[in-house]
Amino acid sequence: MSKEDVYYSDYLGLDKILNAQELESDKVNKHAHDEMLFIIIHQAYELWFKQVIYELGSVMDIFSQKSINDNAPDMQIAVHRLKRIVKILELAVQQVGIIETMTPLDFLDFRDMLRPASGFQSIQFKILEASLGLKMDERHMKKYYLSQLKPEDAERIKSIEKNASFIELINDWLERIPFFEQDELWDEYNSSESATSDKHPFWNDYVNLYEKSLAVSEEDNLKRIKQVLFEKNEERRFSPQANRAILFIMLYRDYPLLQSPFQLINSLLDIDELLSTWRYRHVSMVQRMIGTRIGTGGSTGKDYLMGALMKHYIFKEISELTTFLIERHNLPKLPRKLQAQLGFEV
Repeated sequence: MSKEDVYYSDYLGLDKILNAQELESDKVNKHAHDEMLFIIIHQAYELWFKQVIYELGSVMDIFSQKSINDNAPDMQIAVHRLKRIVKILELAVQQVGIIETMTPLDFLDFRDMLRPASGFQSIQFKILEASLGLKMDERHMKKYYLSQLKPEDAERIKSIEKNASFIELINDWLERIPFFEQDELWDEYNSSESATSDKHPFWNDYVNLYEKSLAVSEEDNLKRIKQVLFEKNEERRFSPQANRAILFIMLYRDYPLLQSPFQLINSLLDIDELLSTWRYRHVSMVQRMIGTRIGTGGSTGKDYLMGALMKHYIFKEISELTTFLIERHNLPKLPRKLQAQLGFEV
């Protein structure tokens, strides 16, 4: 069969896209000029959310595998696509500046016509949060979170939460990182401590070195590092084994085999930071536009958004691990066999 020629506007579905802006103000013969901007900016956001969900889904498929070769294409593909998500979220933050060209009076020309519609009803943004791993119990005003959605959309969120989230898949992958399970890699490791502890000699040494790096006022951090690295806590999203893997990757990221895992972890922090920045810009914009008035969807407006900003961090446990870093020149020297496996033949 011969394939028909592709025509630009048909391929992009421009007839649908460019005719998808129906102004509520025009329906009542009270044309509000800035409503067109308002619609297009939110349609653009939803298109970008679709792309982010698409990229995240492909990365989750990679991490759903029982085994991932950290030095194979899958890991490189995952890192590349997470970085693409980061770039999209950077653009999402920048787009707030465009909608801020609309003044409060411009917004009031059509705002009341939108009720009870609200950005809070963005099913795609809720899908993104749930897929990343934001659980219902962790949400700000969780009873309100699904209340403004159609029943079928609320069920979609509940269904996603029943499946493994991205943060859970990352935890499972980190737990499989093998370096401390292969005793032969540590044959030549010179531990400064006796072998009486049930912890791996490396981690015994590391905790002692960390203790020496602390100021007097930081004594509580010694207790915290032991809890985070060695004690199971159901309230934490990452297990002690996964936390040790993250910290090891952060500490020895200069080895070639750990570069991709480090970039992946760093991308998760970028995603959290950009989502937080986007929420902050949204809070500032809402305060500028409507002050302390309630949102069109019935929320408390600025106050709700500020609560979500402070609570909806997904990968905060990774950023907390930076508390436990020590200087490069004080790091325990890795044994020759492990260095070779990480990429440096010595």
